[in-house]
Amino acid sequence: MHFESPIKRRHSRQIMVGDVPVGGGAPISIQSMTNTETCDVDATVEQIRAIANAGADIVRVSIPSMDAAEAFKRIRESVSVPLVADIHFDYKIALKVAEYGVDCLRINPGNIGNKDRIRAVVDCARDKNIPIRIGVNAGSLEKDLQKKYGEPTADALVESAFRQIQYFDELDFHEYKLSLKASDIFMTVDAYRKIASQIDNPLHLGITEAGGLRSGTVKSSIGLGLLLMDGIGDTLRVSLAADPVQEVKVGWDMIRSLKLRNRGINFIACPSCSRQNFDVIKTMNQLEERLEDIVVPMDVAVIGCVVNGPGEAKEADIGLAGGSPNNLIYQDGKPNSKTKNDTLVDDLEKMIREKALLKEQELANIIVKS
Repeated sequence: MHFESPIKRRHSRQIMVGDVPVGGGAPISIQSMTNTETCDVDATVEQIRAIANAGADIVRVSIPSMDAAEAFKRIRESVSVPLVADIHFDYKIALKVAEYGVDCLRINPGNIGNKDRIRAVVDCARDKNIPIRIGVNAGSLEKDLQKKYGEPTADALVESAFRQIQYFDELDFHEYKLSLKASDIFMTVDAYRKIASQIDNPLHLGITEAGGLRSGTVKSSIGLGLLLMDGIGDTLRVSLAADPVQEVKVGWDMIRSLKLRNRGINFIACPSCSRQNFDVIKTMNQLEERLEDIVVPMDVAVIGCVVNGPGEAKEADIGLAGGSPNNLIYQDGKPNSKTKNDTLVDDLEKMIREKALLKEQELANIIVKS
């Protein structure tokens, strides 16, 4: 199952968010956003670290006030992951966090203010070599666009984005990415498809306010999946009313499923039925919980019976096929050992960790040779 993704990605310019390249053929980066009170520095730093440990390449932090901007200074000093400051209404907050080492500024054209204020932010960003994300959102379009279109539409999102693009071009500032988000899948996909064919700037994907963990995951997977399959998207955030760590996990599962990036274990598991020779669901829950720390890419198959078990297990790095009286473990496509139900999780974990360590060593040797 180790094949390259057939997706042909859209060509885009590249910007740097800290040390993370966005666009220009760079791997699609995963983002999330803190939901702590930013002025609570300890809690925010703790959450940023948890988000980064889960695999996020970039973390966004809301900066709603000057007090939060001052707190951001301490936050920036405490973490190494690139940070994006989320700015609304008050452009002076953007100027302040720029002084404190922010890696990217997110501004909303619907509420940041007039051209003079935008120019001040752009001039500051240029001076400090900070990229900007133009974040257009269906829920906060400019008043005249709301009046013109009557309601949020894909065309309204695109027109709002092009206003800022035109002004940024006038200012000769090109270090920016764009997002055009709505909670409606059709509107979001339509907007991104329209703008993707007209510009070469990197695009930040997201379905805004997608919902809770289950419903938001489904909506985001459909909407972002359609765009990613089109080759559109350079960085993404899965917006969930849930722990931000879950956003990162869903994002990784999404791009891993499309073979766009690999990190951690790709589990192939049957839904289970009365033919199962062991409790597949319980086994999967235990394995996922125990093996969250593994980041090296691996395929692991967990199949409960002999119908599809041997076939799937042979295609994985490590595979388990249910059998009676014992289950059969495969490694690298070949039968390796038998295991009983009461020890299979321990046996599998041991083999998976050994295989992961071997893969890490092989990767390290390749890096040294190159």
